[in-house]
Amino acid sequence: MDAMHAERRTPAVLLAVFYAVSGGLCLLAAAWPMHPDTPVGMLWVLGTIGTAGGLTIRLLAGRMRWWAVQAAVVLAGVLVALLAWQSATAVGIVALAPAMIALGLFAAHFFDLPTARLHVGLLIVLTSAGALAAVPDVPPLAWVMNVASVAALAEVQGRLARQLRTAAATDPLTGIANRRAWEAEAGRNLARTARTGEPLSFAILDLDDFKEVNDREGHGAGDALLRDLTAGWARRLRRADLLGRYGGDEFVLCLPGTDARGAWDILEQLAASHDFAWSAGVATAGKDDSLPAVLARADADLYLKKRSGRTA
Repeated sequence: MDAMHAERRTPAVLLAVFYAVSGGLCLLAAAWPMHPDTPVGMLWVLGTIGTAGGLTIRLLAGRMRWWAVQAAVVLAGVLVALLAWQSATAVGIVALAPAMIALGLFAAHFFDLPTARLHVGLLIVLTSAGALAAVPDVPPLAWVMNVASVAALAEVQGRLARQLRTAAATDPLTGIANRRAWEAEAGRNLARTARTGEPLSFAILDLDDFKEVNDREGHGAGDALLRDLTAGWARRLRRADLLGRYGGDEFVLCLPGTDARGAWDILEQLAASHDFAWSAGVATAGKDDSLPAVLARADADLYLKKRSGRTA
């Protein structure tokens, strides 16, 4: 399973569980209504939509686009709002809080923070409209507590998720992408190139005699050198370029929209940012290339340059 597939699959599976469980609860409530005015017909409809939607999302989990996942979250908010509108009792409306919190936490965990805030805001607006339009009068304080809980928990979860994503994707010494994050994004660029046919080049950069710096001046000096080098490189790269740390003193570049000649032009600009010597190898992706294959060619080019004594 590739990174893109796994990235879409996990939220889709959890969303399928939410739909299925919610649909099952609606079906149970329709089969055994707890109040004479319970909207049995609507519960049968919502229960069927929920269970069928959960099964469909589960079957499509690995192929769902992010826009489809977000649309399913919005639809879930609409269905919760319908339940609030048609609830027979005020208690039934207030009891929708767990479903609202679950949707808010889902959005906060899987979407970026601004997008999650939009989803949570829309959810609050929809469900509040449903609660206001309902026949039973909902105690204002109870509903305010519902809304405040959803907003606060989603905000906390969103901020925590953002911090965790940043920590998981960043090399702690240099602040650039770590190997795992770089490979995931490079894989997405490679898939995009296969679809569009635009050029895509990769470069491997290896520092020359870096071990001597550590041996002569200590690891603190070596760490400072790595930070200085990567900071200088990052300032000269384009916004779409992706720099990552691949090993101790080995770095990788993903250069979208760039052929081999353009890649070497970029490397010349990077070389001008610091006087420490390093070697590089470049490879341009072919239509059916895998990431390991194109990096292997870049690595072979790197050692060819090293043997010929060509360094930056």
